[in-house]
Amino acid sequence: MKPVYIINGFLESGKSEFITYTLEQPYFQIKGKTLILLCEEGEIEYEEELLKQSRSVVELIEDEEDFNPSNLIELEKKHKPERIVIEYNGMWNFKNMKLPWHWKIEQQITTIDASTFPMYFNNMKSLLAEMVRKSEMIIFNRCDGVEDLNTYKRNIKAINAKAEIIFEDSNGEVNEIMEDDLPYDLKQDNLALDDYGYGIWYLDSLDHLERYIGKTVEFVAMVLKPEKFPKGYFVPGRMAMTCCADDMAFLGFACEYDGADALTQKQWVKVKATVSKEYWADYNGEGPVLHAVSVEPTKAPKEEVISFV
Repeated sequence: MKPVYIINGFLESGKSEFITYTLEQPYFQIKGKTLILLCEEGEIEYEEELLKQSRSVVELIEDEEDFNPSNLIELEKKHKPERIVIEYNGMWNFKNMKLPWHWKIEQQITTIDASTFPMYFNNMKSLLAEMVRKSEMIIFNRCDGVEDLNTYKRNIKAINAKAEIIFEDSNGEVNEIMEDDLPYDLKQDNLALDDYGYGIWYLDSLDHLERYIGKTVEFVAMVLKPEKFPKGYFVPGRMAMTCCADDMAFLGFACEYDGADALTQKQWVKVKATVSKEYWADYNGEGPVLHAVSVEPTKAPKEEVISFV
């Protein structure tokens, strides 16, 4: 299998800078050749000396229709690379990408210019979501002067909860972002969550579970009972619009409850539960697990779907 690394993002989002930095690193030096597929030309060009030093070659693919398995195989035959780096055009819909069957995606990274993120998020949500959805790492650069990085993070986490998100300014990586705009008081032991609060709590728990361990949360939820789920457990959660009307996800954590077997699929309940951190197979490690204090039937909320858009 031929290893492939995909770097995507909109024009001038920092893709070329990231690839240039990577090519300069000793850990990225290999004996064989690296083929860089450049799908759009930005302001940054790859210097000949760096390409020579890193044993890399660049091929420009200007038209989306030319990015197809047949042409890609011909470029592979021409250069015989050990690995392939794709600087993908942000205006090409990522879900239409087709690679040769023997090319294996090893890593996918999305770069985002924080200063222009609101414009792209509001006007090109679908294209952005396709780039972000399967990326292991999201890099926000040019964060100087941006005050609502918390919102940016939640917007991305709503689309890809597992992604590692990095913020960088002119001084380097922004190590910690204060969550001072949470819609509830973390000093309280009991958190009553409305629709908006539930969505924020869910996303924040993925990154800062330590804030909630031992606390009690109350919220209205839909019952999900996955197949082969352990006896005495269910998933209370909410459907969420993460990008657009056609892009929906169910947001919920496993919950232990003695009466779980009596609950029905898609039943609406009011849940009061304590939060813990435990191993759970579906998490592939430790993560949020709820322990129900009470689960009571209730009517569906006025807005059954919560939104992050």
